[in-house]
Amino acid sequence: MPYFVGAYAASPNTTAWDPELEARYYARLRALPNIKGLEHPFLGTLHPHDDAWFVRHIDPNWRFVLTCIPGVVAATAKNPKVGLASDDASGREEALAFVRQARDAIAALNAACGRPVVDAIEIHTAPNKTEAASSVGALSASLATLVQWDWQGARVVIEHCDAHVAGQVPAKGFLSLADEIAAIEATNARYGSRLGILVNWGRSALEARSAQGPLQHIELARQHGVLAGLMFSGASGQDTPYGAWRDSHMPPAPSTVGGIGAEGSLLTVAAIHACMVASDHRNLTVLGVKIGIRPLDASLDARMAYISSALDHLDAAP
Repeated sequence: MPYFVGAYAASPNTTAWDPELEARYYARLRALPNIKGLEHPFLGTLHPHDDAWFVRHIDPNWRFVLTCIPGVVAATAKNPKVGLASDDASGREEALAFVRQARDAIAALNAACGRPVVDAIEIHTAPNKTEAASSVGALSASLATLVQWDWQGARVVIEHCDAHVAGQVPAKGFLSLADEIAAIEATNARYGSRLGILVNWGRSALEARSAQGPLQHIELARQHGVLAGLMFSGASGQDTPYGAWRDSHMPPAPSTVGGIGAEGSLLTVAAIHACMVASDHRNLTVLGVKIGIRPLDASLDARMAYISSALDHLDAAP
């Protein structure tokens, strides 16, 4: 079964843009037997550095998921009130303008490929509630606007990031999953839309401070009939090179039968398989992996080994 890969997180270009190095990386990605396509970052343009380069180096058979989280993080760093769930009117409008740019990027990619190639777009419920006010009402107003746009077949999904939890320092601090589901259900009922939820394993784990968090989020989203995707990034409560309870896309833990992995990761093979079964993974719009690599100067061979191992874990699921 083929999967999406959030390849940008494992890119060897960690400090500067080197198109030749990235071209070698993309060549290796194209050779993977079980890659469906890319979860691709959106920061305001189709590619962070060179749109034309990107179109030349993708596989013509790939599918895509556009994720807005890199751009959301960049925007909130400049203005903490920016977000689709922001109670600040100008902050919410800025977030909508950004998502509109993402819609246009989808159209541009489809045009470049000569057919619709984007399966989904991941949006997020910023701002961080420790820094600015947000609400279900504000999110619902944003959703009511964007579901009326032409997405050329791409499904709009909210990628749940760790919610604000009292007494806990968040990585993102966005709305709770229950609030996101409430806004989705109201919007879908009113407009006949297909908004969904995507669970990122690592972000749900760091919210719950437990490997049970992702399972609980999967079950809640399925109960409400809105689970649309599952992306596997790891997390850990230990002091590792990836940090304790950091949103650093930690790879899975080493398998019990050996192989490459990140020591201390809560994302075990058993955890992966349990979530795939719980999610009814064959019916998801989005399923894949997104991992970062430490050390930052790791070789291209090492990076590909981590990606291949993670995909193999998914392939071995029941």
